[in-house]
Amino acid sequence: MTDAPITEAIPIYTDDYGRMRVSGTRVLLDLIVHAYHHGETPEHIVQMYTTLSLDQVYLAIGYYLRHREAVDDYLQRMETEAIRLQQEWEAQHPPLTRAELEARLHAKRTDAE
Repeated sequence: MTDAPITEAIPIYTDDYGRMRVSGTRVLLDLIVHAYHHGETPEHIVQMYTTLSLDQVYLAIGYYLRHREAVDDYLQRMETEAIRLQQEWEAQHPPLTRAELEARLHAKRTDAE
């Protein structure tokens, strides 16, 4: 009997925006890793993201476990970028106070009359 090597396709691709996704889907690897870290089973992850198959989830988790340092670095970069974008958005769009919101509502109601 000849032992044939077992090979699996890498279930992850990087999209045009540098985000890692599960091949054949738009589901971010971030979401699977986050669920995995919170103790979700692969079966439950499939229920959470119905475009995934069970084998895709197992392969994605396996990919993460084999490349933990690189994926953790990627996740940290994505978190840093998200914080930067949020701060940029908040600087350009300061939060409204309750008084400002009530004034807008009052003006809208006055215009409607």
